[in-house]
Amino acid sequence: MSDGLSLADHITLELRADIIAGRLLPGMALVEGDLVNAYNASRNTIREALHRLGQDGLAVYVRHKGVMVRRLNSDDVRDLFRVRRTLELQAIVQARPLREYQSDWMLDAIEAAELARQREDWRAVGTQGLRFHQQVVGLLGSPLFDEFFTNVVAQLRLVFCSVPDEARFQGPWLARDRQIHEWLLEGDRASASDAMASYLQDSERLLLNILSQSLHH
Repeated sequence: MSDGLSLADHITLELRADIIAGRLLPGMALVEGDLVNAYNASRNTIREALHRLGQDGLAVYVRHKGVMVRRLNSDDVRDLFRVRRTLELQAIVQARPLREYQSDWMLDAIEAAELARQREDWRAVGTQGLRFHQQVVGLLGSPLFDEFFTNVVAQLRLVFCSVPDEARFQGPWLARDRQIHEWLLEGDRASASDAMASYLQDSERLLLNILSQSLHH
């Protein structure tokens, strides 16, 4: 393939994209035979892709069940938010004034989330919200961080999928994303950074509460 990626790489990326879009949910079986047919690939290639998905923290092998989309727990959530704070806050602190295209990409994600909210497609609201935060990390200008953070986003998406009332969970973040974007656009990094820090703190706390409640039911 001309982009230097193997077929297994492409399949891994497509499966990850399906997770980020909310098409593959925690606990779903990734059946080798089905994937062989879907991708017209050999079993070895599919196995390699599933192995990579496991290395990326997105799939897990369960005895007698095979490979499944991973379910994340409270410790995973704490770790994901540790990473988010490190990358997203650093990106804002270091940010130069937003270039027009950077602002446009952020607005695209915010507006797509608005449209999804109007349709009450809460899964898409979550996906587009994460896309906005990918653009924030993109301000670091590091392809390595971008790739790493895409795996973080996919894992976060799996956490969001386990929220029983996604409408209630996704409701409050959109206005806050818009405000962070406005401060970045104005070059007010201190306000943007404070807003992002409280955003991440509130989001983490809410997710941990939801996860602990679902464990007790």
